[in-house]
Amino acid sequence: MAQDNLSVVLRSKGDLSLENRSVPEPGPDEVLLQMHSVGICGSDVHYWQHGGIGDFVLTKPMVLGHEASGRVVKVGSAVKHLKVGDRVAIEPGVPREVDEFFKNGRYNLSPTIFFCATPPDDGNLCRYYKHSANFCYKLPDNVTFEEGALIEPLSVGIHACRRAGVTLGSTVFICGAGPIGLVCLLVAKAMGASQVIISDLCPERLTMAKDLGADFQLAVKKDDSPQQLAKTVEDMMEAKPHITIECTGAESCIQTAIYATRSGGVVVLVGLGSEMATVPLINAALREVDIRGVFRYCNTWPMAIAMLASGKVNVKPLVTHRFPLEEALQAFETTRQGLGIKVMLKCDQEDQKP
Repeated sequence: MAQDNLSVVLRSKGDLSLENRSVPEPGPDEVLLQMHSVGICGSDVHYWQHGGIGDFVLTKPMVLGHEASGRVVKVGSAVKHLKVGDRVAIEPGVPREVDEFFKNGRYNLSPTIFFCATPPDDGNLCRYYKHSANFCYKLPDNVTFEEGALIEPLSVGIHACRRAGVTLGSTVFICGAGPIGLVCLLVAKAMGASQVIISDLCPERLTMAKDLGADFQLAVKKDDSPQQLAKTVEDMMEAKPHITIECTGAESCIQTAIYATRSGGVVVLVGLGSEMATVPLINAALREVDIRGVFRYCNTWPMAIAMLASGKVNVKPLVTHRFPLEEALQAFETTRQGLGIKVMLKCDQEDQKP
């Protein structure tokens, strides 16, 4: 095995570099993976630009990357369900203890969870990476490595739609047509939503949303008021939506989400903005509009793999840029500038295919 383990390391705020690190040795319950495809997430860019997100602050150099897939090259002594050569998608959140959240199936809320590329835990934007075998999921032959990497953002969409209660006949308003808004659109449609409207400032993103199946696209201007936008949503759909999935984190969009949602409906907050937000809470309370949070995901990889393998969901159009691992700095700059939708890094020098 080549001992070159080129890794994308964030040393400190604004200081991103390529480093050669040692190849890790998997423990009894772990597998060593040769990484293949790793997507760049907005959170990776935020850590690079700001050195932290909320309470998660960079205190020492950290390998970035958490949207990933790879090939098993070494198996820990206690691992039974994976073998060398298996292609896997990686769930980046691994509980460290069997606490109340783990026991009731909401392990994403465990305060001590390991999570790739969240300080102080290293991510997997590198050539070789070890991970808990229980959180590596074998990919069917008809699912590509890139699709495997995109299961991570797709999982956010699945968890958001589950929290929202999307079902047959639901009408859904999605605020924001970035990568997460678009996966929420794909999942909502797959779960049976009859009509989905999606909003964004960027016309190119709305065009992509239309291609992916959005029934209505709402071009937002910076000076539109939340009440105005809510009225436009109602006019376009001929009724208020049952569900709004807010994917921007912008205060004005959270306000729009509440005003736009049908009485008795649900608003799910996926986007992360500032810690405090002024929102029309009494409007929501008087109309029994439930406001639900989303923190990552749990128990989503099997459903995501089934969706991709069956063809119910197609995430391939989301990948607009590809770079070899050696060009990671250029790839990060492309993401920072907001070009395209999803930038994918190719970590295997011998196999740069999707």
